[in-house]
This record gives sequence, C-alpha cells and structure tokens, in this order.
Amino acid sequence: MKHPQRPGAVDPILADGDEPLSNRSHNRYFGDILETRLSRRSMLRGSLATFIAGAMATRLPFSSAFAGEAAAAPSLGFQAIPTSAADTVVVPDGYRVHAMLPMGTPISGHMPAYSLSASGEDQAHQVGSHHDGMHFFPLQGSARDGLLVMNHEYIEPRFLHAAAAGLALDRSGFPQNEDGSRDDDQVLKELNAHGVSVVRVRADDQGQWQVVEDVHNRRITGLTPMRLAGPVAGTEHLVTQYSPDGTMTRGTLNNCAHGVTPWNTYLAAEENWAGYFANSDVEIDRRQARYGIETRDSGRYQWHRAASGADEYVRFDASVRGASASEDYRNEPHAFGWMVEIDPMDPASTPIKRTHLGRFAHEGVIFAPAVEGQPVVAYSGDDARFEYIYKFVSARPFEAATADGSLLDEGTLYVARFNDDGSGEWLALAPGENGLTPENGFADLADILVNTRSAADQAGATKMDRPEWGAVDPATGQVYFTLTNNTQREESQTDAVNPRAENSFGQIVRWQEEDSHAGTRFAWDLFVLAGDQDDSRDLAGEPLDQESIFANPDGLWIDPDRRVWIQTDISESVMNSGIYEVFGNNQMLAANPETGEIKRFLTGPVGQEITGVITTPDQRTMFVNVQHPGATTDADAFAAGDLVSHWPDGGSAIPRSATLVITREDGGIIGA
Repeated sequence: MKHPQRPGAVDPILADGDEPLSNRSHNRYFGDILETRLSRRSMLRGSLATFIAGAMATRLPFSSAFAGEAAAAPSLGFQAIPTSAADTVVVPDGYRVHAMLPMGTPISGHMPAYSLSASGEDQAHQVGSHHDGMHFFPLQGSARDGLLVMNHEYIEPRFLHAAAAGLALDRSGFPQNEDGSRDDDQVLKELNAHGVSVVRVRADDQGQWQVVEDVHNRRITGLTPMRLAGPVAGTEHLVTQYSPDGTMTRGTLNNCAHGVTPWNTYLAAEENWAGYFANSDVEIDRRQARYGIETRDSGRYQWHRAASGADEYVRFDASVRGASASEDYRNEPHAFGWMVEIDPMDPASTPIKRTHLGRFAHEGVIFAPAVEGQPVVAYSGDDARFEYIYKFVSARPFEAATADGSLLDEGTLYVARFNDDGSGEWLALAPGENGLTPENGFADLADILVNTRSAADQAGATKMDRPEWGAVDPATGQVYFTLTNNTQREESQTDAVNPRAENSFGQIVRWQEEDSHAGTRFAWDLFVLAGDQDDSRDLAGEPLDQESIFANPDGLWIDPDRRVWIQTDISESVMNSGIYEVFGNNQMLAANPETGEIKRFLTGPVGQEITGVITTPDQRTMFVNVQHPGATTDADAFAAGDLVSHWPDGGSAIPRSATLVITREDGGIIGA
C-alpha cells in the first residue's frame, strides 16, 4: 500500500489554518484507483494524450431517472480575459464590477463605523472578516431586494487591530502581551469577526446596491449561543461546563462554504476548526486526535490566554482540568465540525448545529433538488488531505408544506467508495453496518457521528485529494466536486490523470447516481484536470489553453442555465511564484458541462482567494467574494507599512475582504 504523505511530512502549500494530515488509515487512495482504472484503458494506446483523452471523455454508464430529455448546453457569451497579477478586479468587456460590504461595514446596533480602533463589541455589529460562502435570499420575490448571507472563514489579526501597526506580523501573527497573554478586547474582536453576516441589500434606481438598515440584519459570531440537535445532542460527548446536559454551545468558527436547504434556510460549514484549540493532555482520544488536535499548549490565536481568564475564552483549552466533563472544556472541540442551520428570515432564531450531517472539516453542503414525497439528500466534502466525500439521506420524505431542519436529524450518513471500473458505492455509517460495531469501537450512532472520520476509515471509504465545494447540475442531476490538490503524490504513483510527481493543480470529479440521488450506487469520471498548458486536460482530453488554464479549484456553483462556475484558491504561500506564476492571481471561470469548454471570467487583486458566488433570481446581478487580499504581505513588509495590496479602498488603505457586485452593461444574464 502506498502512503503518499509520510508521517511528519510538511505540505509546502497548505494555507494558514489548513489541517495537517491526520488520516493514518489503510484505505485506498483515489489516485491509486485512477491508476488502476486508466491503466486498463491505456494498454492499447500509444501516447499520454490519448491515455488521458480516454479517461476524460468516457460516458457515465447510468442513465438518469430525473434528467428527462437531453439538457440544453448553456452559452458562454463573454470574451475570456487573460490572467492578471494586478491589484484590481478584472471582468470581461461589457461587464461592470464594484465592491461592497468590506470587512467592518456597519449593519446593526448603533452602526459603528469601520476603524482599526473599533472595539470588540463594535465588531459584533459589523461585517466580519474573510468573506466566503454566500447566498442571496430575495424578499417578496424581488431580484433587487434581499438578504445577502455570507460566511467569514478566519481572520488576519494584523489587519484587525490598531495595536498591530509596526509589528513584524505575518498573516497568522497577532499582538501579544509580554507575559504571553492576549488583550481581552482584541480576542473579543477576533471572535466577533468570525461567523456569519446577514445583511439586507437593495439596488437603487441606478442599479447601485446598498446596505439597508433592517431588523433582519445580524451577526452570528464565535460567541453566539447555539443549540445542538440530532443523535449526538444531549450525549456525554458534548457535556461541558457551559452545557452540563450537552445541548448547547457557543459560536461557530472557520466557516468556509455553505448550503441552502429546500426550506430556505442557510447552513454554515465549520471547516478548519481544530487548530483553534489547545490541549496539554498527554493522551488525546480519537475524537480530537483524528481531527488534528495534538498535545500542545497553544491554539491558532491563543484565545484561551485572554488576560481576564473569562469563561468564553478559557473554553479553547480542551485540557482536562476538573473532576468531570461538566467542570471543564475537555469536550469543547466536539461541539465543532458540524453544519450550522440559520434562519435568515427570523432574526430572533437560535442557530442549530445538525449533528447527523457528520463531524469533520466541512467545506460546505449541497442539496439535490428536493422532490415531494422523497427523501432529502445532501452532499458534503471533508477538506483535508486524504479525507472523504459524504452523503446524507433523510429518513422522512420531503413535504414542502411542513419541511424544516428536523429532516436533517434522522436518516443515514454515507461515505463514498470509488471503484476501479468507474462505479462507486455509498457506505452507510450506521450501527452494525460496515464494521461499525461495539467490538470495533463504535458504541452507538452518536459515537459514530462524533467520530465520523474514524467511522469512514472503518467502513473503507476512498481517500480523496481535499474535497472542496460541490454542485448539482439542475438538468442532469450529476454531482460535481472540486479536489483542490495533493502535493504528496510520489513518482511511483504518477498516471494519466495525474502525469506529474505532485498533484499541485487539482481536478474536478463528477458522478451520476443510479436511479435517484438517494441510491447507494453511482458512476464517476473526471470533468477537468486543472493545470498549465502542459499538465492540464479538458473534457475531450485536450490541454487547457491560455484562456482557460487554472489551478487549485475550490469554489463551485452551477447556475440555473447550467454554467459551471469554478473559483480558484492558490495558496498565498506560493501564489505568483514558481509553477504557479503562470496563473497570476486567483480567478473565476465558467464551463460548459456538455462540451467542457472553459473561459476565464474574472481575476482578483493581489494575495486573495476568489470564493462564494450567487446571482439574483433573474441572473442579472452576480455577487462574488474576495477573501484575504494582501495576504502575501510578509512580516517585515507589514512592519514597514509596505503592503502588497490596498484593495478595495486603494491609496494606503488596509486591504479588506469584500463582496463584488457584477452586472452586464446591457442588463443581460451573467455569463450568457
């Protein structure tokens, strides 16, 4: 068995906060499966190009029971733009773009103005940091008035605090007292810069979108009280000093992509949350160790070292301190790694963590089209090296008149196994199935779900190359997932689909479910192999051209006309350097799912990630997020005030994450 990442190996392109390898199981690697499958196909083929073409162009064998007639291919009616390394946003000719809702924009309370000197309490009424997954909820069916709801993945403390000025801080650095403690108000500000923003936005008569002061506007942060629901709620796994009955917790962290339920609520994903916790215990059980928590006395931002020792900060130390779990926060990490349901239409509602969707580094969640009288189906990827892709199928059927989040509390969680012949199967993570028995260390359903990764290991799931966002084709039902990279592939593992010693660029996999989305069998193939003009292949097996090359696919969305929107996240540690220089700044492209044609639509400013995309219902306004501009500023340059980006305000301003508003000059449909 090959082990592409050796214990202790450091991945050179992991972004700050990305989880290090914690999967030590002997399950098969997706790369091994590709190698076996494609080797069989290529025995009679004489060239690498033909080898890859055969892999990319194979028709999926299962017909779709929900597809109907052949689906119309969408148009890509814009002129592709070149790559860019400029500190600006570029869109095609005939399009307009402007930024709104930069980090710190006031939305509620006394509407505190943005300032580096703003307090931690002020931040609870301002748009958070590092914008990510996002959805537009129209009000009264309007395409010009609605709630924009977005995740805030993480922070760069140096761009949050006035006290950071002049300090040699890199993108992870933070101000700290001489004794190693943290200032309480800085910690409060950092916690409040995480989470989710709900903002009413409206277009005026000139088409300019603006924030509307409204009762719906609110911040969900790292401190917001939240209810736990589903099989793990109320069990010993979640007992803490804050919630002795294991039914409540505080806050949501590292929210990456998102989901939108068929009953019109928003789901925030908790991704790289494990790094926020310290734990000085000598022995750490699998509920934390399998998620990357090791024996350490520090957390990502050292919140547990706030000078006051307040309870809301101390909880980030998961060490055993008391006589029982109800006297300390040994179980606090178990309250993270879930999908968090938020009702944007009810500002008084309490967010709910839905535990039956599994506990891992959720990139996001996508729902198959809901069908009256059939189960609800949702897919989610675990964004870490060699982790898995999951599917949840509800026990109760969807009934539009009564559907709510309780549908996500009963059902079956599955994990994917990809087979050599292009078929696949969903393995149930349920008591007594696939080796999930007390004898193998899984006492009951709650134990399986709080240890989702270990359960998937036991079941025999296929190790994937960092599953990111997913999307469902509204016409064919095919499911797409981005796999952003795997730089740990060894020379002996190279094959046609990964014809380089390191999979530095990633790919997009898609599959067709057999019979329905709730089924347990599927057929898979690759949609695109990302890379430069030498190391990429499109759906026809041809190299991508200069108008379509990209690396590290991350964000993904399929619009109502079936355009596949692909967003990239080249890590700031390698952006615009070495093999990544040819790609320039991170970008967004559009693809035709039938022909595989890909065109570059947008490039962002310096040091950022392009992420989060949605249109208004009429598809005439598109919202896209720009996360962490300026992140490539090194520590010495920051100390000298020599920032590489000043986007979006320009001049000498601190760079801020913000939301792009994109329209066509002729008022037409975006991308058509």
